[in-house]
Amino acid sequence: MLNSANNNMYKYLLFLAGLFFFASCNINESLDQEPKELLTNEAVWNDSDRIESVLANYYDRLPKHASLDENWQNFAEYTDAMWSGPAGGGFRNNIPAYDFSRWSLWDYDLIRDINLAIENIEEFSTELPPVEREQFQAELRFQRAYMYFELVKRMGGVPIIQQTIDNEGDVESMRFPRDTEEAVYDFISSELDAIVDIIGNEESQTRANRWAVLALKSRAMLYAGSIAKYNSQMADPIETAGGEVGIPASRADDYFQQAFDAAEEIINQGPYSLYEQNTDDLGANFYEAITNENNNSEVIWAEDYVRPSRTHSFAYLNVARAAREVANESSNITPTLNLVEAFEYRDGSSGELNTRTTDGSDYIYYDNPEDIFNNKDARLYGTVVYPGSSFRDVPAGLQAGVKVWNSDTQNYETIEGDGLGDTYEDGGVLTGSGGPLRSGSEVSNTGFYLRKYISDERGASEVQVQAENWWIFFRLGEIYLNAAEAALELGNDPVSLSYVNEIRERAGFGPNSLSSLDMDRIRHERRVELAFEDHRVWDLKRWRIAHEVWNGDSDNRESVAYALYPYRVIRPGHPNDGTYVYDELVAPRFGSPRFFRMGNYYSQIPNEVLNNNPEIVRNPFH
Repeated sequence: MLNSANNNMYKYLLFLAGLFFFASCNINESLDQEPKELLTNEAVWNDSDRIESVLANYYDRLPKHASLDENWQNFAEYTDAMWSGPAGGGFRNNIPAYDFSRWSLWDYDLIRDINLAIENIEEFSTELPPVEREQFQAELRFQRAYMYFELVKRMGGVPIIQQTIDNEGDVESMRFPRDTEEAVYDFISSELDAIVDIIGNEESQTRANRWAVLALKSRAMLYAGSIAKYNSQMADPIETAGGEVGIPASRADDYFQQAFDAAEEIINQGPYSLYEQNTDDLGANFYEAITNENNNSEVIWAEDYVRPSRTHSFAYLNVARAAREVANESSNITPTLNLVEAFEYRDGSSGELNTRTTDGSDYIYYDNPEDIFNNKDARLYGTVVYPGSSFRDVPAGLQAGVKVWNSDTQNYETIEGDGLGDTYEDGGVLTGSGGPLRSGSEVSNTGFYLRKYISDERGASEVQVQAENWWIFFRLGEIYLNAAEAALELGNDPVSLSYVNEIRERAGFGPNSLSSLDMDRIRHERRVELAFEDHRVWDLKRWRIAHEVWNGDSDNRESVAYALYPYRVIRPGHPNDGTYVYDELVAPRFGSPRFFRMGNYYSQIPNEVLNNNPEIVRNPFH
């Protein structure tokens, strides 16, 4: 959509001390100030620094469903976490049903800008070395492929547009129908194959290189294979007559093979290894695998932050209450008991916590609050701050109240304080400095706090400083699980088993802790390994089980957020005096059970798109 009045020139709006340029062919007349530079195409597209500025802008515009600085609140809208923040966000705990437009995306502005940049490099970058031109174009094609993956995983098939369109031409010629879901995944695959050997950036963890290309292919092809297989197994497969939605079951193995091959190339030939720098503390090691940016061998591609120009407020808004550095905010997202119990014990037993005797007649008593979590999967510590643990060397202070023995009724009376840090009449703690509180905000309502992705650097949770730890798009832990899942789907159980066991060994399980494997195990491992990395909802969607997990039934434990409240026992003269017990309960402040409907598998196409283009077919159920 070229504006001829610009006489083939492009204006760049300089901002943030000149760090980034915005590439545009048609600057909106509403801009208040004239651009500070007017550059010819030749000047722009023969300057590596300016091209890299354009790339940086496009990286920043890639959509993220949930990350550290964008839509992070979405983590609290499923059942691995809930909203413990201010009342204004409390609607996240009371979603009667997920809206059909919840994951909707139709961003052709970015695709158009990427297409235009590819064309401009081809036409104008005559002074750049050919290798450099190819690398820049390859990086732009990676961004475009990533964008199409974000579109297809939400919307199904979308129009594949690989060139700019003149908006002064015939309107009818710009009305493209949707390509099939299968075709979009095939386009992503072919684009990634075309650029994998030329993209460059070999040493970078913040720009796409060969290994990021393969990681994207591994993930995207795994999604395609799952949809081809599991959609066809539904009683009523979700599909349209033209294939805009739905992938033939016959394609499943081809996609799984592509996912496996891409993952294996990263594992066997890439410069990456599972992070294992802190072997003395496997829980801390797993936390560091996500947050440590120094010589981190696991991270393939991440979004970086650097003070003072680029930071995020994720730690400020979500740090454990007792460890916060300012007098407001914190603790908006708090993990649930649902997630905590997904982490098994290292002997291989189920992760359900032992709070009551087998017959339910009495509590199980613990000398210390943390004892109930002893010998858990080490990934729990790297993900969650639980009772008895600390963050930044500050105790979490999690105690809901006291259980006082009543000798007359032969039962316990539960007493909870009105505020944090209250003491009981015996001089001991009544309510901990970190709660939990049933109705408080900015303090845990679930009995847990988030650790994963919360920077432990001093000052990171101060609003004036904020955090600079990265957001990871791809890391080797996911690639191991991608390879394992694809191998299992292809019938290669021994290879699948070896990858899963290696991931588990890092988490404290013994070598070869599993002797067999099935899809339920794969699904379990992805949940605990990749929690809060924006995989859960997409995994459940591609496996076609989201409507079963979040079925809106209050009797379904996975649809409801649960909490765990610790209490100090007061029973003078008894061996259990001073021990700790736990109550499991539906999380206070949680309302409607999560309800994922069949119409949520593919999001609603915006009405303006449908109104402007009658060629676009609606998604099923909308």
